[in-house]
Amino acid sequence: MATTYTISDLAKEFDLTTRAIRFYEDMGLLQPERSGAGGRNRIYSPRDRTRLRLTLRAKRLGLSLTEAKEIIDLYDSPRDTGVQLRKFLDVLAVHRKQLEAQLADLQANLEEVREHEKEARALLLKSEKQK
Repeated sequence: MATTYTISDLAKEFDLTTRAIRFYEDMGLLQPERSGAGGRNRIYSPRDRTRLRLTLRAKRLGLSLTEAKEIIDLYDSPRDTGVQLRKFLDVLAVHRKQLEAQLADLQANLEEVREHEKEARALLLKSEKQK
């Protein structure tokens, strides 16, 4: 029998709330089987567990859930590693450019803060000398 997981198992393993896992399910990232009265119990497969791990990795990289889903879904299609890798590289290139732009903005802001600190210190020194 193949290993299966409950929503609580995955929540504990990945330090997530069950609500977050249900959200990923609503986004189409996970597709658990249902059991019990009215299909209330979710049964996650090793495939779902892997998809959750990949989703969390994509989030750490700063990708949107839509981008994560697109990339992860490629792995469910017939194995054409070239297509998968090209898509992944395209998404990463766009994301890298966004991060580089944000970094440039942060560096400019940091330089402005340094300049204001320098001016404030000079003014403080001047006012203390006048006392």
